[in-house]
Amino acid sequence: MASFNKVILLGNLTRDPELRTTPNGTSICRFTMAVSRQFRNADGSSREEVLFIDVDSFNKQAEAISRYMAKGHRILIEGRLRLDQWESQNGERRSRIMVVAESFQFLDSPSRRDGDGYGGEGGEAAGAQRRPPRSGGRPKPRPESEEREGDEEGTDEEIPF
Repeated sequence: MASFNKVILLGNLTRDPELRTTPNGTSICRFTMAVSRQFRNADGSSREEVLFIDVDSFNKQAEAISRYMAKGHRILIEGRLRLDQWESQNGERRSRIMVVAESFQFLDSPSRRDGDGYGGEGGEAAGAQRRPPRSGGRPKPRPESEEREGDEEGTDEEIPF
């Protein structure tokens, strides 16, 4: 029997992402996001259900999320479910379902974690081709009437997201 394990979530980070590195050099970023759904009860009253989902991202994606995201920022995650199991200090077997991020999009204007702001627009696709912003951030768009031939300054090559 075939199976399929795919999750798409849009929500807000509930705390700043935590970046760590394994002894073999793999970057792992763990964060929790809140996702909600609004609905009406049988009596017609509006209600909101909120879930808190733990997410792990790896390598370049982990570094980008750690660098540009902070508590409260919106993010779209595509990934897969994973069962995390461990034994607690008192010997109980514990488990939880979490998400392993395979791709993501920043939905807010990200800010650098070190305080050096980035003035770009949110919502750009993310992935392994991310580059840190150049000093000064993204170039400002110019009116269509200005000639662009031979001008490298406004190319997509400089856009970090």
